[in-house]
Amino acid sequence: MSSVPELHQQTNSAVALESGQLAQRISELGDWFHNLNLHGVPTAPHHFLGDFPKIKWQQIASVIPEDLTGATVLDVGCNGGFYSIEMKKRGAKRVLGIDVDDRYLNQARFAAETLGVEIELQKCSVYSTDKLAGQFDYVLFMGVFYHLRYPLMALDNLVKKVRGKLVFQTMIRGSAEARQWAENYPFWNTDIFEERDFPAMYFIEKSYSNDPTNWWIPNRAAVESMLRSSGLKIEAHPEPETWVCRPAEVIKKGRYILDLELEGPL
Repeated sequence: MSSVPELHQQTNSAVALESGQLAQRISELGDWFHNLNLHGVPTAPHHFLGDFPKIKWQQIASVIPEDLTGATVLDVGCNGGFYSIEMKKRGAKRVLGIDVDDRYLNQARFAAETLGVEIELQKCSVYSTDKLAGQFDYVLFMGVFYHLRYPLMALDNLVKKVRGKLVFQTMIRGSAEARQWAENYPFWNTDIFEERDFPAMYFIEKSYSNDPTNWWIPNRAAVESMLRSSGLKIEAHPEPETWVCRPAEVIKKGRYILDLELEGPL
């Protein structure tokens, strides 16, 4: 019966070899921002945010149906593919992940193939999402907003793709409180701009957290104001940085808000 421990040794050696090869391939794909568990091998085990984005997903997963059978999903700025893969695991019929970074797209493709999950991946900017065919039941706009030089334009453009729900997440700084503000204020009222809770966006001229693509960082009131201004109704706020919305008044005078703005009549 000596073959039994020998078999275990061979199995363990094979697993170790496979894990080693997997780790090497993960390393070859460059630095990962998404920490995914690929058959026991993490892609970003030393992430400065911890087990990210799993820790973020655990906070928002409850507001997304566990059964997404038949649903279509657009994951904007999909990065290494964590959210795309999670949505597909819930049974989504189609998941399209888009990003402008080839490194992230290659990582997402490798992760999906390694886990045996079928997702679509495409190089596409959030500013060009209006050119994608059709609309989606769920649009994930996670961790992208503050990296954009023209964030509100991107949001107004993206709402054209939302048939069902928009899951919006951004870094926020400043006040985390929100309150009701008046519909209008007189020209000489400057006091409101001294209020910490007034909607505000902080502009980063050079770099924040060693990242020169961190351009605009809103406070909570600014996020919620912009979502409403883009014609979205906030339905849930599961954690401090995430909002779930649905289209309410994204069309005015028979046109999308962005089109009206670009043509002048808004």
